[in-house]
Amino acid sequence: MSMQRLLASMLAVFAAVAQAAIHVDDAGRAVEFAAPARRVITLAPNLTEFVYAVDAGSTLVGTMDTSNYPAAAQRVPRIGDYQRLDVERIVALNPDLILVWQHGNQGRELAQLEAAGLRLFYLEPRRLDDVARALLRVGALLGRDSAAEARAAALRREIAELRERHATATPVSVFFQVWSQPLMTLNDQHLTSDVMALCGGHNVFGALAALAPQLSVESVVAADPEVMFTASEFPSDGPSWRRDAKHPAFSMWQPFGKLTAVRRGWMYSLSGDLITRQGPRIVDGARAVCAVLDEVRRERGKP
Repeated sequence: MSMQRLLASMLAVFAAVAQAAIHVDDAGRAVEFAAPARRVITLAPNLTEFVYAVDAGSTLVGTMDTSNYPAAAQRVPRIGDYQRLDVERIVALNPDLILVWQHGNQGRELAQLEAAGLRLFYLEPRRLDDVARALLRVGALLGRDSAAEARAAALRREIAELRERHATATPVSVFFQVWSQPLMTLNDQHLTSDVMALCGGHNVFGALAALAPQLSVESVVAADPEVMFTASEFPSDGPSWRRDAKHPAFSMWQPFGKLTAVRRGWMYSLSGDLITRQGPRIVDGARAVCAVLDEVRRERGKP
């Protein structure tokens, strides 16, 4: 081999090594990537939003049936829902990266995908600052660092503005009703609770051990939260919250007229896509929560 060919081969090897990277996911797993991913599958709608947020929507070859934002995501082939993943179809699509929601996907099916030699990367932001970091990590995985850095910087700036505006706000006690039967909420380890804290909200069940603990009606009555939240569907181009005492989820509380939230009508529905999805639009969910709690503070002194 000539010296020129030898040098060319060595440069090619060095380039490949330089391009290879090891990324640690939210499950603490070190995952090696020889090059940016070009065929991506997302197993949750928030992960789909992260991919589009870093201008990498063209890499998506499959996603879940609930991926509805942005509009382009609705045209990506479906590979399953929260009940079941089509493992055979996922394998046939030959992805070089599968983004996984750590606490939202089935372990057995994920094990089947890994056994098939596919590369999984787990993401689950638990704090507002984690969302910006998730954008940077997705950008690095997909070779879209510049777009990710710009989006992360904008998100951090918007969150900092909300945090500064509500730094001295009077606390408001809050109950977030995830489900009615069984009655469930979220603790302080969930991103939604961090959003409420940003706006001066105190999660009355934040200290419970489970991420999504089951409650008794009596425990909510004893806690007597000033505000009750639940998630609903809202059009993406309309309001993201409303005063909603007649929401079906709140009907169970009507017999408890002495509860502060019931008596004052401080019962609100929020856009579920914004407040519980744990994606890059979380700042819009934060604005909605802050607007609600600001309204409650204004009304506190009124009879």
